[in-house]
Amino acid sequence: MFSVQTYQSRRSTLQKQVSSGVLLFLGNIENPINFEHNTYPFRQDSTFLYYFGIPAPYLAAIIDIDNDKTIIFGNELSIDDIVWTGQQESLKDKSLKCGVQETLPFAQLASYLQQAKKSDRTIHYLPPYQSSNKLLLGELLQVNPKEINPSVPFIKAVVAQRSIKENQEIAEIEKALAVSTEMHLLAMRTAQVGIQERHIAAAIQHYAYDHNCNFAYPPIMTVHGEILHNAYQQNFLKEGDMILNDSGAETAMGYAADLTRTFPVSGHFTACQRDLYNVVLKAFEGARERLKPGVQFKDVHLLAARHLVEGLVDVGLMKGDPEEAVQAHAHTLFFQCGLGHMMGLDVHDMEDLGEQYVGYTEQEPKDTSTFGLKSLRLGRELQTGFVLTIEPGIYIIPELIDRWKKENKLSQFINYDLLESYRDFGGIRIEDNFLITNDGFRLLGPELIKSVEDIENYRTNHVQ
Repeated sequence: MFSVQTYQSRRSTLQKQVSSGVLLFLGNIENPINFEHNTYPFRQDSTFLYYFGIPAPYLAAIIDIDNDKTIIFGNELSIDDIVWTGQQESLKDKSLKCGVQETLPFAQLASYLQQAKKSDRTIHYLPPYQSSNKLLLGELLQVNPKEINPSVPFIKAVVAQRSIKENQEIAEIEKALAVSTEMHLLAMRTAQVGIQERHIAAAIQHYAYDHNCNFAYPPIMTVHGEILHNAYQQNFLKEGDMILNDSGAETAMGYAADLTRTFPVSGHFTACQRDLYNVVLKAFEGARERLKPGVQFKDVHLLAARHLVEGLVDVGLMKGDPEEAVQAHAHTLFFQCGLGHMMGLDVHDMEDLGEQYVGYTEQEPKDTSTFGLKSLRLGRELQTGFVLTIEPGIYIIPELIDRWKKENKLSQFINYDLLESYRDFGGIRIEDNFLITNDGFRLLGPELIKSVEDIENYRTNHVQ
């Protein structure tokens, strides 16, 4: 946990942003895999961590703005609990570490909230993403879970505060990135013809665990990088394959890293792989250089798309004017997703609160219908203190090619004849994490090799 003063200050700032009522924070529970006492690894709700810091299940908290009171609700261990878990730190002691003096049994939360409702006071709560908390909200507020109505002022206040990272948060993110960088180098050393993708994933997980970290998200470790969120890891590595490794560590305090590198199994890129890799790298570098406060991230995304088109025209897979191609969204045959997203306590930071609040504003809403743009998680104006990813890519998806080709879609920009020879190419992504500073940006964490030459040299010198 951070200092007592950290959590007190965060709650004090939040309390000033919402005029009245009760702010309700629901922690997470231990979710069963296949029966009640066989659970998935516990992960506390990130907003609860941000304001209270306690990584324990079955907790809730309130900030009663009208009465200037903060209470954590939970249960102390019974002797039956202690038999199974051993003696643990008391809830009271945990609460004191975040500056909360008052604790009450969890069962008293409902009566507290009902009393507030009877007094016509507003109960503010955030969008629940776990089914257990949807049901719990229904019970606590005596409403149908389908009719719960999260508080927009509460959401906006949390987003505004959590979006600007404190120095101690940056330090935690960089801890995660230091571990993640070594995970990626280990993956490059481990990959060899004949092994399965899962062996590389297991190696980097072992490294993360050895350094007191978990995965920040299920890693993508695949020779089929064209599948954007590919969880399958049973393919055997073959000569000529490229591996797309999208993986990042999460520190014990919950802060994430998110890196992607693409590298050849054989140690050297083929001519086609090298050409398209350098197209992605140029788009990455062009986007990175545009990062600074006041810039619309949607514009950075479109700039990266234009760089991709320029490179694809040079290779011969696209044709025509790059600016016109981007305006027609022709690049989305190759680049279907967004350029990046916010990052922090969540690898897609605060995504549970709604992209319309985190990545966009009411004045500049998200495009939810245009292919490509509807997958752009971040489009708003950048501010000092934001932490975000830059991750352009090229993804050759045979099913998408077939659909577009059948429709002769945007054929003035697409060279479908040449594209046929790339059907089994796969995908390439390059991703780093950045802090927006007063006058530009700073790469977070150690710099991980990304040029063709550096990757090939590393593979040559470190793989038996």
